[in-house]
Amino acid sequence: MNNDQEQEKSNPNTIDSLEESSPVSEAASSTAQDELASKTEECTALNNKYLRLAAEFENYKRLTQRDQREQIRFGNEQLLKELLPTVDNMDRAIKAARTSGGDSALIQGVELTLKQLSGTLAKFGVQAIETVGQDFDPSAHQAVSYGPSNDVPANKVLDEFQKGYRLHDRILRAAMVSVSSGPAQPSEQESTTH
Repeated sequence: MNNDQEQEKSNPNTIDSLEESSPVSEAASSTAQDELASKTEECTALNNKYLRLAAEFENYKRLTQRDQREQIRFGNEQLLKELLPTVDNMDRAIKAARTSGGDSALIQGVELTLKQLSGTLAKFGVQAIETVGQDFDPSAHQAVSYGPSNDVPANKVLDEFQKGYRLHDRILRAAMVSVSSGPAQPSEQESTTH
């Protein structure tokens, strides 16, 4: 062997040595690509998980804010409900005093007190529900009786027994009403005798 051949054998950077290490470097490259692909998938999955969590948190924040607004808006609902019988009793006292011919100064005092109480309730969003002559609405009216009327069409409110109230857009107390069934029908006996 000559010197050049010996140097090629002893030198690891020769072409033969590169060819022999080539399958190893392909395997290492393939393993590195597989690891890179798995890390990319893991990163994508974690990013998607983060985006879902961020969206859930935004929804939670929105719901919490809405609940806080509702609590502020309707937080005094129970107190306002408890005041409604007082308003009813004052209204009844005024009607009873007028029919019995009571002291006009006392009636005026009770009327002013009722007006002031009604104004205070209105400041907090309490409104009386319109009833007489209106269409019967089961969500706002509680039907106590159902009867014929020649003056009022069917399914309209005839009379109001107790006022109903709304707090903003929510029913605080349904109105107790009687509902018309329409014009009175002649009885069976009258129709057979004619």
